[in-house]
Amino acid sequence: MLIDAHHHLWRIARNDYGWLTPDTGFLYRDYEPADFKPILDAHGIERAVLIQAAPAVAETDFLLSLADQHPWLGAVVGWVDLSAGDAPQQLDRLAKHPRFRGVRPMIQDIADDNWMLRAELNDAFVALAQRDLSFDALIQPRHLRALIELVERHPSLRIAINHCGKPEVRDWHAGDASFNAWQAGMTELARHPNVFCKLSALPTRAAPNWNAATFAPYVDVLMSAFGAGRLMWASDWPILERNGRYPDWFRVARELVPEADHARVFGATAQSFYRIV
Repeated sequence: MLIDAHHHLWRIARNDYGWLTPDTGFLYRDYEPADFKPILDAHGIERAVLIQAAPAVAETDFLLSLADQHPWLGAVVGWVDLSAGDAPQQLDRLAKHPRFRGVRPMIQDIADDNWMLRAELNDAFVALAQRDLSFDALIQPRHLRALIELVERHPSLRIAINHCGKPEVRDWHAGDASFNAWQAGMTELARHPNVFCKLSALPTRAAPNWNAATFAPYVDVLMSAFGAGRLMWASDWPILERNGRYPDWFRVARELVPEADHARVFGATAQSFYRIV
């Protein structure tokens, strides 16, 4: 089974999305299941993981309602205020839905780089682990040290690093200091068996006219660190289209991942991590 491990859908009129404004161009419109399903079908992809795009429980409920209508939405990762005293109760309510799988706080938009280490979040992280719910880590390279510490505090919390940790592909070169620091951080995280990584968003981190060679150093690092059993490909559609097309990213990723590992990276890893049926 082929699976796209990360994509978004939204309706502008819901007013959940403060970051979506007319200035965001083509993204400032509704993206519905009917827009995405033909793309999946064209690539033989049977399931997709729907990811929150707003810090609102109401949006999570909306995404779960879409999953009720579309069985190919194999898992939903939502949002809960992890600092709230009732976060465990909120997780319990959402977990009653058969396809709710975890949460994604929008860490990249939070000013405090060590936010995830705040004491008031500890109970929520414990609750996630106890309920076998996952934590999608929307981080940038500046968050790697904090995430390493979080992993050490919560060794049973299943974590999916989003978007390869968002390396600055357009500005970095393999072997330079920034690349090496990213590599060291990702390699350290990969030493923990509960940490997985999404092979996604490299196109939007790159300059235009990217190709397989652009991403090869990054994929090599991730394959070496995580292996096919903890690496899962994803499109990040429709954000992907800021600097790429679905067919091109799918093709390039399949060129870079060894063919013997395709079944896991393009399906089985996500199926296991998100318990997709």
